[in-house]
Amino acid sequence: MTRHILCAVDLTHGDAEQALLREAAALADFHGATLSVVTVIPDYGMTIVGSFFKEGTMKDALQAASDQLHVLVAQALPGRDAVQHIVKSGTVYEEVLDAVDIAQADLIVIGAHKPDLADRLQGPNSSRVVRKSPCSVLVVRS
Repeated sequence: MTRHILCAVDLTHGDAEQALLREAAALADFHGATLSVVTVIPDYGMTIVGSFFKEGTMKDALQAASDQLHVLVAQALPGRDAVQHIVKSGTVYEEVLDAVDIAQADLIVIGAHKPDLADRLQGPNSSRVVRKSPCSVLVVRS
């Protein structure tokens, strides 16, 4: 039985992510489940790269992403107040999987674009989430 759904969104794909959010909310309503939404922004990677940014840049980026996430959810799911918003920084698939524990999710809903050659060689984030997830994953194609 599904009790909590975690929907992973990419803030750079607004329209597609609104459709994904509506799908996750419909599943949550169908199952009587709660809903969390996670987005991940990239980190600096190497420490030397971070030294070129002023102090507080990452904190500001996380706050801006949180604000954007709240707007996206409000636009896609008007009137729905009971949504947990999670913003993380790092490698997308690792942070989505970490958010499963934070949200105590038993289903992940994640979007995927039609695969191209690069995806087949390297593997997109959605396929990594599917392979490593401790819970069920629904991949919604856009």
